Amino acid sequence: MDKYLSSQGESELLPNLLKLTDKEAIEQSEFEGFLLAELTLTDELSSRTKFNIKYIIRIHKLALGHLYSFAGKYRTVNMSKGGFLFPSAKFISKNMDVFEEEILAKMPNKYDNVDSLIRDIALVHGELLFIHPFREGNGRAARVLANIMARKQGYQGLNFDRIDDKVFLKYVSAVQAVADKDYLPMEKIIKLLF
Repeated sequence: MDKYLSSQGESELLPNLLKLTDKEAIEQSEFEGFLLAELTLTDELSSRTKFNIKYIIRIHKLALGHLYSFAGKYRTVNMSKGGFLFPSAKFISKNMDVFEEEILAKMPNKYDNVDSLIRDIALVHGELLFIHPFREGNGRAARVLANIMARKQGYQGLNFDRIDDKVFLKYVSAVQAVADKDYLPMEKIIKLLF
């Protein structure tokens, strides 16, 4: 899997608050943080839960606040992966505002059918991954949000373990298709994971 490249040429290991220098220890700390965030948000989940920018920032802060000073803050560096350039850091705030106004704010509180829910999870998941608002943890934050969106409607979380190497390539292509506002590839993947 390709590593992220940033405009600041940072090393593979990001400076962290715990002063960890072992890659496995950092990965374990990140994993535990995201697990705790998902458990906390699932416990707090109610029919009144609103998914907005504030909620997404909270996911990131809960998950990585113990480890990184940038947790819950938009990235300030430009990033690319595998030759794909994510939106410029200087436009993240505006992109997230548009994301909230045009997508998050228009989602219903209750869904009449699972197909509509899958379509909205795909839309939110794809846009969040495409915008890539954080320095680290975007995919994991997007997965937590997808799971919480499903649980709010009475379903279990998505089975992201179904993303093997073959599906992963389609997943990456689905994120890239969001640049053209084509959400069908992501919808097919979310349906597979449901």
